[in-house]
Amino acid sequence: MKKLLLSTLFSALLAGQAVANENFEVKVEELAKSTASWEGSALPAYGKGEPEITILKITIPPGIQLPLHMHPVINAGVLTKGQLTVFTKGKKKKLEMKAGDSIVEIVNQWHYGRNEGDVPAEIIVFYAGTKDKAVTVAAPVTLPADSPVVTN
Repeated sequence: MKKLLLSTLFSALLAGQAVANENFEVKVEELAKSTASWEGSALPAYGKGEPEITILKITIPPGIQLPLHMHPVINAGVLTKGQLTVFTKGKKKKLEMKAGDSIVEIVNQWHYGRNEGDVPAEIIVFYAGTKDKAVTVAAPVTLPADSPVVTN
């Protein structure tokens, strides 16, 4: 009897909720869907191992350039504030983004972003990785041949 009463109350609650919200429309907007990254490279197969999703909110101050880096995993993001320009190594290709734009990032290719705007750029990035594997790898720093060597 208790189960029937609870079931009836739950149904009535849901029905009331549906009536209360009948004037609201749920909207779904696809921001990105692709089998290739922003510069045209095909996305690689997912890695083996235990899947791990990472979601980061990255804020880049005006005038700041990120270091050269790459992502060994598939990732995509949405720029929520400001503007951001993404360059491949050697500036062979670039992508200019404004708030609301999405990106399917390049995988295993060196690149960097730069905020060329006057306000902080904020991007939410989703990484489809594997547990215990880095989602970003910084490029090794190469010093010029005539750089002084510092020893302890």
